[in-house]
Amino acid sequence: MLSSISLSAIPFVLAGLQAATVNAVPTISAVGSKFFYENGTQYYLKGIAYQLKPHDPLIDTAQCKRDIVRMSELGANAIRVYHVDPSADHKGCMKAFADAGIYLFVDLDTFDTQIEQTSPQWSQSQFDAFKEVLDEFQQFDNTAGVFVGNEVLTTANGSHAAPYVLAAARDIKAYRDQKGYREIPVGYSAADIAELRPMLQNYLACSQNASERLDFFSLNAYEWCGQNTYEGSGYNQLQLNASSYNIPIFFSETGCNTAKPRNFGDQAAIFGSKMAGTWSGAMIYEWIEESNNYGIISYGPSVDPATATGTNVEDGFTRQGTPTPVQPDFDNLKAQWATLSPTGVALSDYKKQTGSISPMECPSSTSNGWAVDPSSPLPSLGQTYTKQAEGGANSAATQTASSAATSAGASSSTTSNAANPAGPHGSTVPGLLLPISLLLSAGVGAVALWL
Repeated sequence: MLSSISLSAIPFVLAGLQAATVNAVPTISAVGSKFFYENGTQYYLKGIAYQLKPHDPLIDTAQCKRDIVRMSELGANAIRVYHVDPSADHKGCMKAFADAGIYLFVDLDTFDTQIEQTSPQWSQSQFDAFKEVLDEFQQFDNTAGVFVGNEVLTTANGSHAAPYVLAAARDIKAYRDQKGYREIPVGYSAADIAELRPMLQNYLACSQNASERLDFFSLNAYEWCGQNTYEGSGYNQLQLNASSYNIPIFFSETGCNTAKPRNFGDQAAIFGSKMAGTWSGAMIYEWIEESNNYGIISYGPSVDPATATGTNVEDGFTRQGTPTPVQPDFDNLKAQWATLSPTGVALSDYKKQTGSISPMECPSSTSNGWAVDPSSPLPSLGQTYTKQAEGGANSAATQTASSAATSAGASSSTTSNAANPAGPHGSTVPGLLLPISLLLSAGVGAVALWL
């Protein structure tokens, strides 16, 4: 107990504070349909898609610190990163983001390991690669969530791939728990396919078994363009589909650019009274200005990739240096976020409601639409999809591994989808914490270890 500690313990407290390199922020948890800080305050994402460099933007600490200054100016409290190298050292960048109260949502897959819609499978090599990313980023308190896929389903006839997304989530969650890691939320980032609404998001959250449903669902949506409205954009329908959702839901990409300049008017709806009770915020696509013209930051004019020299230039764009706002988009987003601060609900009050939260009803398979039988078991590790020999919308999955494990716990093996420069679809804490709070938090941890 703190009251029994003498002054002799102070050196240990200070040592604990110095050792708390990446633990400067409270962790984020998914409870019911919302995210919460450790202190019970609801967490809303104000985030940016941050794939500064194609392979890993979280290894250049100096660049991270330069970018954080601009992110803090915007009011951002989250980033999404699609590709990382799990063998690299991320401590410098992750600490810098933690110090700024900025949380990471990171994709576990890469273009080499992602689940494909055309011939989905869930293999041991995919699982091992996913685990390596989780192993690396679970150590950081400001890792707020991980994605098992980004836009795996891209067409109306792609629903047969959904069970493989869920199988990946099941096994990653089991592995996370088996390793004794913090319960970092595991989710999926979906393309906004009108024909799959709301079946996909409901299917991924409908199991009565919590181990076989997502911890959160997110949507890449570009419906709100220019001077639009809640009804005209279709956001009213997105809200209707999510109004009784049982896990957190947020926009993992948004920021239509067909009408320039971007005014980010959808942010007022997402964080306003009509949606903030359901949605947990949004990620703006994207940080760096590239050929797709979605960036809010530039590091210099574009150059001819054929003649460009230097390691800081890739695909014709400089990716290191002083972050310069792309105007007026940067200031438009800054102005929107400055006026939007929903308080949400306190965890202590919300827990009284969680007993009444039940999973969504699983969507039924149809002959010309959603082609997943909700009563079918999820694919096991090593399983590959094959279409049924005879017609019909339902699909079958065939075991291809001789003795595939059915969950992460049964596996003996131990041990990142990036947005395409051509377009937004990949293949397509509040502010700084008070110093005294940090001191007390680190101090308690250090004293507990000392005692």
